[in-house]
Amino acid sequence: MKILVAISNVPDTTTKIQFTDGDTKFNAAGVTFVINPYDEWYALVRALELKEANLAEKVTLIHVGLADSEATIRKGFALGADDAVRIDAESPDAFFVAEQIAAYAKENNYDLILTGKETISYNGSSVGGMIAGIMDLPFVSLATKLELAGNKVSLEQDLDGGSQLVECDLPLVVSCAKGMAEQRIPNMRGIMAARTKPLSVVPANAAAPLTTVKSFTLSPGRTTVKMISEDSLDELVNLLHTEAKVI
Repeated sequence: MKILVAISNVPDTTTKIQFTDGDTKFNAAGVTFVINPYDEWYALVRALELKEANLAEKVTLIHVGLADSEATIRKGFALGADDAVRIDAESPDAFFVAEQIAAYAKENNYDLILTGKETISYNGSSVGGMIAGIMDLPFVSLATKLELAGNKVSLEQDLDGGSQLVECDLPLVVSCAKGMAEQRIPNMRGIMAARTKPLSVVPANAAAPLTTVKSFTLSPGRTTVKMISEDSLDELVNLLHTEAKVI
């Protein structure tokens, strides 16, 4: 069985967010980029666990991005991925990314495609479902557990007040959430091996993005908090009517 793991290149969470070109582009100058944590900690690590249990023969990374993202891919190699492909294009929106990944996955017959539940940069939670839709495959979102038995996949999803068990046949697309696996730290052997693992670069297909960015706006940040004593109900009601804002 072959597993394809989609990874995103995202700003480190300590990054100070700034925009350029009239607030239409993210300013990447001086920014440290990392593998999207949901892709790394849950999707990639679970794929590696399946391989280590002899349930998968190969784990391949796929990323839509330019050459400056290859350091991120090498981090995935250091964790244990076998090989990777980089679709040589910027990623203007989720549909464009999903179309590129789906096209490559169709051509190379992967049994299981894993993504993180979302990226920490856009929080869209849409790429996995779009990949499945384009490929006409089953899709399970926000999975917290995944087990394989032959051609059957058993998955668990958290629900309000409980959990849900789902069974599907391969091939399948899954977005992975907290609980799927535990974060790993690359060891020295993995870091050294990462230098020589094969990374293929392929051109993007002609898919057109479905969205455009008009502008970005920074969040207003924290505002002053007013503390109301428990016996001042009238004051609380008045402030809710006169000062509270729905965001």
